[in-house]
This record gives sequence, structure tokens and C-alpha cells, in this order.
Amino acid sequence: MTRDGIDGIDLARVPRHIGCVMDGNGRWARARGLPRTEGHAAGEEAMFDVVDGALDVGVKWLSMFAFSTENWRRPPDEVRYLMHFNERVLTGHRGDLDEKGVRIRFAGRRDWRVPRRILRHMDETAAMTAHNSRMTLTICFNYGGRAEVVDAVRSLVAEGVPASKIDERAIHSRLYWPDLPDPDLVIRTSGEFRVSNFLLWQLAYSELLFTDVLWPDFRREHLFDAIREFQRRERRYGGVNA
Repeated sequence: MTRDGIDGIDLARVPRHIGCVMDGNGRWARARGLPRTEGHAAGEEAMFDVVDGALDVGVKWLSMFAFSTENWRRPPDEVRYLMHFNERVLTGHRGDLDEKGVRIRFAGRRDWRVPRRILRHMDETAAMTAHNSRMTLTICFNYGGRAEVVDAVRSLVAEGVPASKIDERAIHSRLYWPDLPDPDLVIRTSGEFRVSNFLLWQLAYSELLFTDVLWPDFRREHLFDAIREFQRRERRYGGVNA
């Protein structure tokens, strides 16, 4: 990457944690007269170009919405494809990411709907990269923000925690990854203006950026533009800056 790609970015103020809602694969394929599955395949290149761009500018945490709890409602053929696709992404890229110092983790429900072989690949990938510290890539798979909060509350009930002891800290400590920092910036592609059940607990004070670019066309240059926009914003967290 040339220095020109990051001109105008203050590397001392790069968002610590960026979340991506990777949307628009189906529309990208439809516009080209292709099956929806071809859009998902094209999105793979975008995903890993964004990972490399995030590494280039020093992002420490990157979370990507790969498969939601609602995606099971899609046609069975597409769901099967997405299962195989995510398995291939896991096995095909984890070695490269490991060499780059990326720790890979997964957030979401490990229920009966997820094939056991994919759960095994997830565990193998997490173990392989567990000691890396350059960046943490969290892949949200079979994930829903509401489901995460429900699961946290279920844990509290199962532990017998009295109602008087339940507060934000108690819930936060029982999320899938309590050490995951709240995202500073969440990017949603494809021109949709919603968060679609992504990191609902964590994005209370996140900066949201919506772009018309379809995910398969999204590249690190778009990520850099989003970071520049983030750095132009004033974050007050409910207070007032002097």
C-alpha cells in the first residue's frame, strides 16, 4: 500500500474497534445476472482486503457480521452454501491471518443448526491464533445482538444471581466476549440505514457510518474514507464538550 492511501488519517486516533455489517452481496450478484451465491463469493475478497487495510492503519479490533441468527430464514440452498463458504474461508485464510499476527475469535450461538465440522474448524482456528496480538478479528457467526443479551440474562438466572445484583456490569461480564471493547465505528454497506441486530449492547455510543457501496465492491480505500469521516466527528458520550 502506498502512503497516499492513508493521507489525511491521524494514525494516533484510529478507531480501536471497528465493526462491519457486510451487506449487499445478493444485490451485487443480481445486478450482474448471477446467482446470489456468487455475490457471497465476491464478498470474500472484500472481507480480507478490509482486514489488510485495518492492519495497515493499526486497528486493534475488527468485528465482522458473517451470518446472523435471522439468516437461517433464507432459502435452504443459500444457507447450505453459506455454511460451506464460511468453512472454506476458515480453512483457506487462517494460516495467512495467523502469520500476520491476527487472533481470530467467533461470537454467536453454538447450537444444533451449525454443523459440527464447522464448530470444529472454529475451535481449531481460535486455538491456532490464540496467542496473536496484532489485531483481534471477531467473526460473528450465528450471531444476534438480542440473542447475546438473552444468553447473558439466562446465565445470570442459571447462576442464581438476585435481581438486586443485576446491573450493566453483571450483564456485560456474561456477554460472549466480555473483553471485546465497544466499537468506536460501525460501517454498514449497501445503502441500508439500520444495524440489523449487530452488537446491540456494545454499540450504544458507536459512530455509525452508512455507505451505498455494495459489500463485494468495498475495499480498504473505503475503510480509510470511513476512518477519515470518523475522525471529523465529535464524540460526547452524552456530555458537552467545552
